[in-house]
Amino acid sequence: MNQHAYVALDLGAESGRSILGTLHGGQLSVEELFRFPNDMKNVGGHLRWDVDGLLANIKEGLRCSARSSVQPESVAVDTWGVDFGFLQSDGTLLESPYSYRDHRTDGMMEKFFELVPRSRVYTLTGIQFMQLNSLYQVFAARVNDPELLQRATHLLFMPDLFNYLLTGIAKSEFTIATTSQIFNPRTMDWDSELLSALGIPRSVMQEIVQPGFRLGLLRQSIAEETGLGGIGVSVVASHDTGSAIAAIPAEGEDWAYISSGTWSLMGVEIGVPIITEDALAANFTNEGGVEGTFRFLKNIMGLWPLQQCRKEWSSTTQYTYDDLMRLAGGAMPFRSLIDPDFSDFFNPPNMQKSIQDYCGKTGQTAPDQVAEFVRCILESLALKYRTTLEQLRQLTGRRISIVHVIGGGSQNRLLCQYAANAMGVPVIAGPVEATAIGNILMQAHALGHVGSLAEMRTIVGHSFQPVRYDPKDQEAWNSAYKRFETLTSTNH
Repeated sequence: MNQHAYVALDLGAESGRSILGTLHGGQLSVEELFRFPNDMKNVGGHLRWDVDGLLANIKEGLRCSARSSVQPESVAVDTWGVDFGFLQSDGTLLESPYSYRDHRTDGMMEKFFELVPRSRVYTLTGIQFMQLNSLYQVFAARVNDPELLQRATHLLFMPDLFNYLLTGIAKSEFTIATTSQIFNPRTMDWDSELLSALGIPRSVMQEIVQPGFRLGLLRQSIAEETGLGGIGVSVVASHDTGSAIAAIPAEGEDWAYISSGTWSLMGVEIGVPIITEDALAANFTNEGGVEGTFRFLKNIMGLWPLQQCRKEWSSTTQYTYDDLMRLAGGAMPFRSLIDPDFSDFFNPPNMQKSIQDYCGKTGQTAPDQVAEFVRCILESLALKYRTTLEQLRQLTGRRISIVHVIGGGSQNRLLCQYAANAMGVPVIAGPVEATAIGNILMQAHALGHVGSLAEMRTIVGHSFQPVRYDPKDQEAWNSAYKRFETLTSTNH
C-alpha cells in the first residue's frame, strides 16, 4: 500500500514547528522535526512580527524535512489569524507586520463605526467584534499612516504572505480571509462597502482560493537552499483553527469544540453562516472551514492570562505547566473568579496586578500566591466555556452533549476536568497536534490521497487516542456558575 508524506509548517503566536506527517494504510503518524520561538518584537513602541526570522526558521524546518527518511510530496503553511503585511510594487514588504496585540487599534472600532455602523458591519460579515480584527488594523493604518496605505499594492495575511515568499504567488486563502471582518460570506468575496470605507482599492486584495488548492512549486532559490527541489506548496485551511477543526474525530452534529491554546475558540460546525440579531448580541463569529463549512464560534481569552503570569513569575522561578497544575490542584476552589474576556486582560503591563485589580473592583479576595492565580484563571475559563455552551445551544438549537478539546490546551488535564465539571458534559481531549494534523490531511486531500472531510476525521479517529473527562462535583460548580454569571453580567 502506498505511503505518502507531507510537511506542515505550523506557526503559532508563541512558537512555530515543522511537522512531518506520514500516511500509510489509513493511519497517520506525525513527527516534530523542528521547533522555534515566535516572539513579538517591540519596534519603536509597537509590537511587530519578525518575518525574516520566521522565514529563516521555516527554511530550517524544510531542510530538516529534506534530511528525513521519508521524502515529503508537499508542504503547507498555517498561522494565527487577522495579522497581515503590505507589499509594495517591487514585491517587498513595506514594513514589518504589526501584531494584533499592538495598541494602535485602541478606539479604532468606535471610530470606524462612524463610517459604517456596527450592526451594518455584522450584517455584511457575520464576524465577532474584536479590536484586533484586520478591518480595524487597516483602518488604523489609514488614520495613522495614510501615505503607507497609498504605497501598498498587495495585502497578504500571514499565511498568504509566507506562501508568497515560498512560491512567488499571491493568493488569499478562504479560512484566513474570513477572520478579517472584510470578507462577505454571502457574496463569498471581499466586501466592496467596507473596502470603500477603508479607502483601499479592490486590487490590493487577492483572489480567494479554497483549502485544497495547489498553489505552485517552491521558488528555485528556496528549493536549492533547503534541498527540496520539485516540492509543491498546497493551500490548506491556513487559519490554524480551521485546520484544527478539520482534525476533530467527530460524527454527526451533537458536538461542540474548543480549540484551546493562547486563545480558546469555542463553537460548532455549520453549513450556512448564522447572521442574526441574537448572534450579534452574543458577539459570535462565522469563520470559514473546509469543504463548504463555517465555524460558528466565539473567541475567548484562553490561556493567555496564565502564559503572561508564568512569564512574570519566571524572573524568580521557572515553573513548568505541570508544576503550575500541581500547585493549583491544592488551592482553595472558587476563591476568586474573573471574566477572562475583560478588556484589561488583553495586553496589560502586569497580568497579576490586572487580575488583582479586577478582584478588588468586584469585591472578591484577590489571589496572592501562584497556586491561587492559576486556580482562578483555570476555573474562570471553564465557567466561561459553560456560558458559551449555553449560548451555542440557544443560537443553533442543538442539544450538544459532548465537547471536543483540541490543541495544546488539551494536554492541560486540570483545565479539561474543570471544563467537564463546569459544562456538565463529557470532554474528549485530543489530538494535541490537531492543527498540524488538519494541515497534513488537507494536503493529502489536495493531492487526491484522501477523499473527503469525513474520511480525514475517520483517519484521525484510527490514528490518535483521545482522553475522556466526565463531569464531577456538579453541585459545587453549579453554585460557582451562579456567582460567575453575576460577576460577568456587568462591565467592570
